[in-house]
Formats: sequence, C-alpha cells, structure tokens
Amino acid sequence: MNVWIAIGLTVLGCYAVKLVGLLVPAGALERPLVRRLSALVPVALLAALTAQQTFSTGSALVVDARAAGLVAAGAALLLRAPFLVVVAVAVLVTAGVRALGG
Repeated sequence: MNVWIAIGLTVLGCYAVKLVGLLVPAGALERPLVRRLSALVPVALLAALTAQQTFSTGSALVVDARAAGLVAAGAALLLRAPFLVVVAVAVLVTAGVRALGG
C-alpha cells in the first residue's frame, strides 16, 4: 500500500509543478537571465546524470568499461559523427572493454 501512496503523491506533485509552470506570467519568462538559464540547465543536468551513471556503482566511485565508452563517445562527437554513430561507438567500445575483462 505504501507504494501506491508514493505513486499518488508523485502524481499530485507532478501535476502541481505543471500547474505552477502554467501560472508563471509570460513577462517573467522573457527575461534574458531566465532564457539563458532555461537553455543551460538541461545541459548541466544531463552532464551530471551522465557522470553519475558512468562513474558510480551504488555509493562507490568506479572507473570501468563505461568510462572507456564515454571517452569513445566524446571522441566521436569531436569528429562530428551523427548521434546514432556516437551511441553505437560508445556501446561497442564499452562491450569490447568488458569482453576483454575490464
């Protein structure tokens, strides 16, 4: 039953956040600082999520095959590869390093 209470509270919280977003006046959203932050926050959150998923297992800091895949993806990005190629390179390098015992 506790799981359903948590799900219900999450649903209500998401709805409340969405409603608050709709109630923000348009003038507040047109400010230069708000526009700049709204462009940068998703990038920062994605970078933090990538770092957390790549370099941690539970509460431990680790460097394993995922780090090699991330480096390979970064190299593919520097070479201006298309997104699907970047993902494929990361997957193949990670799998290769794991297969070699890393």
